[in-house]
Amino acid sequence: MASVRSHSVEIMTAFSAFPAAVGALCAVVDGEPRGLAATSLAVGVSYAPPMVSFSVRNESTTWPILSRADRIGISVLTEDQGPVCRKLAGQDGDRFAGLDTTVTPGGALFVNDASTWMECAIAGTAPAGDHTIVTFEVLSVGHERAASPLIFRNNGFLRLR
Repeated sequence: MASVRSHSVEIMTAFSAFPAAVGALCAVVDGEPRGLAATSLAVGVSYAPPMVSFSVRNESTTWPILSRADRIGISVLTEDQGPVCRKLAGQDGDRFAGLDTTVTPGGALFVNDASTWMECAIAGTAPAGDHTIVTFEVLSVGHERAASPLIFRNNGFLRLR
């Protein structure tokens, strides 16, 4: 095993080898859809109350805007939604152009045809190096059992089989 430094190739390669589901965190803020893709979702942080979390880079330009929303929708993307992930992770253009979405009365925005949907409110944040850990209380949930999740590993998408 090699010792590691911040942002070293070794640590980035090791972290990217860990398979992770992909979530779209989205809401309507100031009348505009806002969102990002995340592979750092952690579910079951708490069952009472139900809570999930994710980690966001401190240099994110989307999160400061998205975090102002009263409600945030978390959509766990399906194996066929790789293009949705790439669009939400992109820095150019309208991230929501051509996406089929649903907005709740509270302003949470969901990507249609996802495998799981959670309407959430931010419960807290904690600094973690160059990231911030955000904890959400889950207010409502929906799940499509037949849909397989999109898995991200080694900078690419995998299918469960």
